[in-house]
Amino acid sequence: MKTVKLGNTGIQVPAIVAGCMRFSDMSDSRMNHFIHTALEQGANFFDHADIYGGGNSERLLGQYQKRHPYLREKMIIQTKCAIHDGQYDFSKEHILRSVDGSLSRLGVEYLDLLLLHRPDTLMEPEEVAEAFSELEASGKVRHFGVSNHNPLQIELLKTSVRQPLLVNQL
Repeated sequence: MKTVKLGNTGIQVPAIVAGCMRFSDMSDSRMNHFIHTALEQGANFFDHADIYGGGNSERLLGQYQKRHPYLREKMIIQTKCAIHDGQYDFSKEHILRSVDGSLSRLGVEYLDLLLLHRPDTLMEPEEVAEAFSELEASGKVRHFGVSNHNPLQIELLKTSVRQPLLVNQL
């Protein structure tokens, strides 16, 4: 499978990401087939969001990984946060709470990549920066990015966030 470099990290990721939004609708055997087929084909980058299946998609992957602990080292796990109750929330408190929830559901100690899920026009870049710095310092998140942001929204975030925004998932 074709791979691309993830920013300046040196990490090679597949050009195709395995989307996990529908995991909550899958049987265990179907999810087993999906994960192993993806890994066999080199698609080891798994994309989640805290809202997919009401968190159940993350929980199911976490349960699966608990039964197959050797898989964590083979996977790149990305999740997204900042939407709840149908609204966008880029507050420091919400981002930190979302990441803790995702880590718990996924049964992992860290996320390879955290994205802000869709733009929040009312965001305070300083709050996002505080959250990102705390998450990085604690080792809970290794890399950061955004989803569905336009160039000006990314530039606004960059005025405060010191971590590189490696991804804009469209």
